Amino acid sequence: MSARTTSVVILGGGPGGYEAALVAAQLGAEVTLVEKDGVGGAAVLTDCVPSKALVATADIMSELDTAAAAGIRLQDHEGDAVTESLADIAVVNRRILDLASAQSADIAARLREVGVRVIDGTAMLAGPHDIVATYPDGSEDVIPADVVLVATGATPRVMDTAVPDGERILTWQQIYALPELPERLVVVGSGVTGAELAQAYLGLGSQVVLVSSRDRVLPGEDADAAQVIEDVFRRRGMEVLGRSRMAAVSRTADGVVVRLVDGREVTGSHALLAVGSIPQTSGLGLEEAGVRLSRSGHVEVDRVSRTSAMGVYAAGDCTGVLPLASVAAMQGRLAMSHALGDTVTPINLRAVAANIFTDPEIATVGVSQKDLDEGRVEGEAVMLPLSRNARAKMQGITDGFVKLFAQPGSGAVLGGVVVAPRASELIFPVAQAVHLRLNVDQIASTSTVYPSLIGSIAEAARRLHVAG
Repeated sequence: MSARTTSVVILGGGPGGYEAALVAAQLGAEVTLVEKDGVGGAAVLTDCVPSKALVATADIMSELDTAAAAGIRLQDHEGDAVTESLADIAVVNRRILDLASAQSADIAARLREVGVRVIDGTAMLAGPHDIVATYPDGSEDVIPADVVLVATGATPRVMDTAVPDGERILTWQQIYALPELPERLVVVGSGVTGAELAQAYLGLGSQVVLVSSRDRVLPGEDADAAQVIEDVFRRRGMEVLGRSRMAAVSRTADGVVVRLVDGREVTGSHALLAVGSIPQTSGLGLEEAGVRLSRSGHVEVDRVSRTSAMGVYAAGDCTGVLPLASVAAMQGRLAMSHALGDTVTPINLRAVAANIFTDPEIATVGVSQKDLDEGRVEGEAVMLPLSRNARAKMQGITDGFVKLFAQPGSGAVLGGVVVAPRASELIFPVAQAVHLRLNVDQIASTSTVYPSLIGSIAEAARRLHVAG
């Protein structure tokens, strides 16, 4: 008699959920995934994919300026010079949403190919081994589960004094319904989401005011990198208000007013709220099933995504581990591998690469400059400006740098920062070095193409060489 097939039920179809479903199916489980908004979840449909597509559109417009500086001129059919590019935001948004929808459909098709049952609806735990799925028509189904994965994500934080209306006061999930480009956009919050979208709209042609409660933008990032981005923001015409905490946002007759704690008022045509997110963990029966939540409402998990309830795992933004789609996917894959008896290596957050899609981008991995400065890690650092790189000169790149951190004596690569266009593509060799525990000499002795931006990573490694 053959062994009974393991039943896996996944709550949420974002990166943590759908990646887990693919692994579980590959390992022979019977998999059901419940998602109310569409496969791919918020990451694909309203957050990560759409926002990066918006940023990419702004990048295309900025490349026209770079082309002009390189001597390239556009002209119309009558021979007149084209001096201005305009963004039709309705067309831009339609393309972005179509792109997100296509990505969702591709993921759904892959799930069907491997036999995953996808339910359009919501779900909650009725104990650690029973899931109640509710369909759009209100009917319910009880699904027994040997293994449960909670991957319900997070939602934009909303404050009582700044309530989004979807028209003038917006969360980052609502901006793709805008019929016209905001004339003057006030972005509240200078973290990753606020910085990315502020620069995107600036690049598309809006006037932008960035309200930051901290001394500088991107307060959680490498200070040198954040300074580059803030300098670029200001140089391109963005108004950056540091040490300016929002008290309230309200509608006016033809726009919005953002009131600051110190009494100042900032007016605009629209306000974009980027003041954090909250986990979607309430009303799911988690605590009743024995799943422990933190004070912030996040599901507490270990390094293989287990919760405090036997057989229940969690992945993604609902866990608060790192708000990255790549980490959510990694957590989901680890959870299923562990639950179904496959080989597992616990998640190592030090080796996780992250990227901020500003222009230039900021990519990081491993230890930080702050770790070194505050004595938590002993290390040496080298920083090389990209303005000295030959390829950067050819491409008109004037802002950015490469920074590497290495262990004294052994030269082991501890981490790094890349600030450059497409830094997300350049950080990979540094992430590999951290993950594989390579030393700077191994990086330095690897051949690089000349000229290339990645050559600056090898040069930084050479400067960290310790004479034998």
